[in-house]
Amino acid sequence: MKNLKIYALLLAFLFVTINVNAQDVSESKLAPREKINIVTKKGSVSSIVKETREITIIGENAEIVSFVADEAIERFDEIAVGDVIVVEYGEYMKAEFRNPTPEEIAEPLIIIAEGGKSELDMDPAGAVGALLRAVVTIEAINRPLMIVIVQGPRGNFATIDVEDVSLLEKLHVGQVVILTYAEVIAISLNKVSSVE
Repeated sequence: MKNLKIYALLLAFLFVTINVNAQDVSESKLAPREKINIVTKKGSVSSIVKETREITIIGENAEIVSFVADEAIERFDEIAVGDVIVVEYGEYMKAEFRNPTPEEIAEPLIIIAEGGKSELDMDPAGAVGALLRAVVTIEAINRPLMIVIVQGPRGNFATIDVEDVSLLEKLHVGQVVILTYAEVIAISLNKVSSVE
């Protein structure tokens, strides 16, 4: 039942995302790419910024994932560096390979979020829905692993799986990409001290 609510939120965010991005800003040599995934990641918390509630984890395959824990997760302070967290989320991503508009340059990150929390007698957990559009820069491309690492406007890094080899060959470090991303995250804290 909880998963149905999470996926229903994802569909609502996808509807908003598609409508927000219905207008084409400019032509590009690379067509925009879109994908939808249901993902479960397990990783060790590598950093926490208490003031912004930002958590970065390093996954089992050394991927880096950063996210903001919603205010609805009241027991956020129980999470510490070194803890293992399981993150399950549905994600929608659209990458546009074009120059940012003047509005996107002025506001390179737009975030809309919504969430819920676990009861006090349960492990710290919450469900967070997020929709964002960000102007990001490609920082690294790993062709053997089929991943691209991007840096966002706040300095965060994200690892993106790429399924199309021909797309990887057309990308380059330093390239600007407009990412539209919608996600619903379920965050829970494993009571172990290291990734197994």
